[in-house]
Amino acid sequence: MRELTADGSSVTQDYLKAVWAASEWGGEGASITGLARRMGVAPSTASENVARLVEAGLLEHAPYRAVTLSAQGQRLARGMVRRHRLLETYLVAALGFEWDEVHAEAEVLEHAVSDRLLAALDAALGHPARDPHGDPIPTADGRVAVPDLCAVDSLRVGQCGVVGRIRDDSDVLKQLAQAGIGLDTRVLVVGRGGDADPRVTSVRAVRSDGAAAGEGPVAVVPAGCLWVLAPPDAAQAPQ
Repeated sequence: MRELTADGSSVTQDYLKAVWAASEWGGEGASITGLARRMGVAPSTASENVARLVEAGLLEHAPYRAVTLSAQGQRLARGMVRRHRLLETYLVAALGFEWDEVHAEAEVLEHAVSDRLLAALDAALGHPARDPHGDPIPTADGRVAVPDLCAVDSLRVGQCGVVGRIRDDSDVLKQLAQAGIGLDTRVLVVGRGGDADPRVTSVRAVRSDGAAAGEGPVAVVPAGCLWVLAPPDAAQAPQ
């Protein structure tokens, strides 16, 4: 097992990034079992590692409560998130990777890239504010611009919205790509739920070239996987 230390080891960085992810969009923090699943370790191992990082001043955890970041942990996690999302953006924008391929590559590269190279990548990309999935990229001085979003699940059938964020899930990303849906695509909700799974929403891209909204493939999106800019465009589908 990789060594866990408080001085920036890769496993420490992974724990901090996981807790950040559990808190970023309004979550209370990470659970021990959730961290264990994400790290691929036993819950007892995750609990021991969390205790070490609490002692190191990077995490905060009380019994039966969620694991959260300390101020120092937030600073370190923010830096790792910046690295990861800039690398994902560069892989897509400059190297032609598909958006469902970049997470695993960035997971490897983020622990090795130097600050100098990261700054060069940021400049080459024009200092992007979000990654290929719509997650905000922290700036070099630690600022994070979080967009105002709402889940596409909250839209009624016939409502439209502009895609602002997509869950980094390979199957979802592939299906949306096949339907021509990406960031900034205007989508139309054409169905909600169904007998097979009431937790899904069917969406179709609304083409900007004036084509009828009834044309084109439909993507079926599980709950909690697609968000649109808020407030959503409440316009009804063209007749």
